[in-house]
Amino acid sequence: MQYLAYVRQPFHLLPRAALTDSTQVGNSTVNAFPFLLLAGSSETHLVTKGAFQELDAISFLTPHTKLALRPPSLDAIPEAIENAYRTAWYGRPGPSFIDLPADIIQATLSSPVDLPSTSPLPTPPKPSADEPTLFKVAQLLKTARSPLIVIGKGAAYGCASESITSLVSQTQIPFLSTPMGKGVLPDSHPLNAASARSTALKEADLVLLLGARLNWILHFGSPPKWSPRAKFVQIDIDPNTLGANAADPALAIHGDLATVIPQLQSHLSTWRYNQDSSSYTAHLLAAKERNLATAAKRASDTTIPMTHSAALSAIERTLYALSPPDEGNIVYVSEGANTMDISRSIFPVSHPRRRLDAGTHATMGVGMGYAIAAYVAYNGLGSQPGEAAVGVGGVDGGGSRKRKHKKIVCIEGDSAFGFSAMEVETMARYGMDVLVFVINNGGVYHGDADDVQHWDALQQSTLFPSNHETGEANPGLRSTSLSFGTQYEGLASMVGG
Repeated sequence: MQYLAYVRQPFHLLPRAALTDSTQVGNSTVNAFPFLLLAGSSETHLVTKGAFQELDAISFLTPHTKLALRPPSLDAIPEAIENAYRTAWYGRPGPSFIDLPADIIQATLSSPVDLPSTSPLPTPPKPSADEPTLFKVAQLLKTARSPLIVIGKGAAYGCASESITSLVSQTQIPFLSTPMGKGVLPDSHPLNAASARSTALKEADLVLLLGARLNWILHFGSPPKWSPRAKFVQIDIDPNTLGANAADPALAIHGDLATVIPQLQSHLSTWRYNQDSSSYTAHLLAAKERNLATAAKRASDTTIPMTHSAALSAIERTLYALSPPDEGNIVYVSEGANTMDISRSIFPVSHPRRRLDAGTHATMGVGMGYAIAAYVAYNGLGSQPGEAAVGVGGVDGGGSRKRKHKKIVCIEGDSAFGFSAMEVETMARYGMDVLVFVINNGGVYHGDADDVQHWDALQQSTLFPSNHETGEANPGLRSTSLSFGTQYEGLASMVGG
């Protein structure tokens, strides 16, 4: 299971099998999560002899990590870890791997003083933008008729909330957030165009991408979702993503958002987008009004079984009453098909790094591990609800310090939950007060029945697919169907939760 959190510093996954964790390595790479993987391997003198779980992990993981190495001796481990940690964190974050053969792990030193010392890593270098490109981008923004800012997870990871808030306040340009970019600016912000997303994409003519990539989540920047006349300006810490898909490499800026945005603001000076004379703004407001009315209607649906919107809205109202979003004391983790997609718009987020979902790879089964990682990152181990937790480093933009205990809320589709349900036992064992909701709709996207009698009949047809009298095939349960009315809450009781 992947205990990998979306925090400012690498979250260490302690010794595991390299083959087992290849999925986590891929997830770390595509989501730009800093990740240090330490994995054991067979003894060095048994290489090529067919040792227990023998694998050339360095060759296997080198193409998929920023750095993969095997320290040659016990005293070389500190330097190897320092190099791997720095590599995972600096530049575009990603995975680093250290292979630790059994004979090195079991070796001894004559004295601890023989180990070389290491020092805390400084903050990564923050590249800035070149002035000619900034001037060009500023002129494009000033002449755009329908500008849009898109805030990606890179902005959340790069702790650029203050700079982006200043930029939006100064320019009055509407913005959208990607799923894990939510909270860099509050969802309640008046310029948030999330409720008019389709209209914003269709009409925007100049798009400023802040730590966001034009991948499938943003429809590759292509029509018909986007206007064919849209120009894309990218600002990103990773030069390899610049100019991809519909983006213009001539308008790309390689740099740290918190550094580059103030530079851009100085070029924009006092310029502000004139919303009053813009049909684009009027269209966004009209679309917001329509879509919010539709969402409210869906939330009030009294159909039984409950719809996703009704069930999730009931949860949201209760959590909102207990802890309003502006306080930032709830961290949401969601995964599943409809569950993840619909919950994204129902649960408001007002602070960065308060929402995790399946990410760019849309890998199912990560939710429970993410919830555990978020708990450790925000609360540490051993803290109790209501107590001030001593942070493990940097998740809120600072170092280790006391902060209010965060409630981790994990919202799971029933199929997604099944991939890693036993992590409930891990939560119980470590006394983690994680709140898990399983949206039980009986299958992937939807179940096959709305009542137990219908489901029982379909199950019988599945077990006995042929009608003995007519010889015709009986329609049964789909392969994506799950058992009806499963009481998932019993798992928590079973493990002492």
